[in-house]
Amino acid sequence: MTLATQTVVKTLGDYAYQAIQKHFKKTLKWEKTVKKDEDPEALHQMRVGMRRLRTVVSRFGFVVNLPKAVTDRNIGKIARRLGNLRDLDVLKESVVKNFQPHLPPEELKHLEKAFNAIDKQREQALTDVKATLKDGRYKSLKTSLDHWLEEPRYQESAPLSIDLVLPDLLLPEVSYFFLHPGWQFGTPLGSNNGVSTSTSLLRSYPKGMTSTDVEQSLNSNHEVLHSLRKQAKRLRYQMELFTEFYGETYAEHLIEVKNIQDILGEIHDSDVLEDWLVDVFGENFTEKLPTFTSLLVDKRHQLWQQWAPIQRRYTQLDTRNQLHLAILNPILKQLEDN
Repeated sequence: MTLATQTVVKTLGDYAYQAIQKHFKKTLKWEKTVKKDEDPEALHQMRVGMRRLRTVVSRFGFVVNLPKAVTDRNIGKIARRLGNLRDLDVLKESVVKNFQPHLPPEELKHLEKAFNAIDKQREQALTDVKATLKDGRYKSLKTSLDHWLEEPRYQESAPLSIDLVLPDLLLPEVSYFFLHPGWQFGTPLGSNNGVSTSTSLLRSYPKGMTSTDVEQSLNSNHEVLHSLRKQAKRLRYQMELFTEFYGETYAEHLIEVKNIQDILGEIHDSDVLEDWLVDVFGENFTEKLPTFTSLLVDKRHQLWQQWAPIQRRYTQLDTRNQLHLAILNPILKQLEDN
C-alpha cells in the first residue's frame, strides 16, 4: 500500500513520514564530523538522532512498511556503538568539571592513571564507531531509508486522521512509564487509597558514608532505575513528536518527564563512575582517592534528595491523572487548522 506524501501533516502516515525523515537527516548531518572525531557535540547529536529514529521506527511500526534493514534491532546496535564512545566522553568531562578542581595534589597524581585508562578505552571505542559507520549494516540502513523516503510504503492505519489517534499513540507509552517497577523502589508495598501506610524506605545517604557503603546499598536498584530512566526517555521522545498539538499543561508535563530522565541519568552516571574507579584502582580506591570519594558521596546524596519528592509525587493518583487528562485533550482547533 503506497500513499502520496503531503506537505501539510494531517494523517498518521504523514506524521510518521515527517518524523522518520527529520531524525534520519539529523543523524546524517553529523556523520562526517563524528568520523573525523572533531567535536564531542557532533557525536552527542548523532547519537540522539539515532535514538530518536529508533523510537519512531519502533512506535510507528504499525503505520509504515519499512525495508528489512530498517529495524529497531539494527538501529539499536549502531546507537550502542555511538553510545559507548559518548559515555566515555561524558565520564571524563564529569571528572574534569566536578571533581578534578577540588582534589589535592596526591589525588591528582592518581587521577592521571584514571585519565590514561579512559584515553585507551576511548581509542578502541572510536575505532569501533568508525568501523560501524563503514560496515554493511549502517550502509544498508542509509540506502534503505533513502529509497523509502523517495517511495514510502504504508500500512492500513496510515490514512487515519492524527486527531483521531493522538491520545492512543501516547497513552500506551505513559502506561509503560507509570507501571515501571522503578517507581516502587524503596516504597512500601501496602497503601490505603493511594496513601502510604508506612514511612518511605527510600534511602537518604548521609555525608560521611564511604563510596563502598553506598555502592552496597544501591546494588539492588542500579538496573531498575536505569531502566526507568530509559522508559522516561522513550516517553519524552514520543511526547516531543506532538507538542504542536497541545498547550501549556502538556508542555509542563513534558518538562517534568525530561527532569526525571536527567536526575535518573545523573544517578546512573555516578554508578558508572564508581564502577569505573573500581576497574582502574580496585576495591580500595577510596583509600587512594578519599576526597574524590567524599565528593561522590555528597553528589549522590544531593541526587537522592532530588529524586525522593519526585518519586512520591509520581506514585500519587492525582499526578498520574493530570498527565492522562493532558494527553486526552489536544488543542483541536489547531489540529483542524492544520
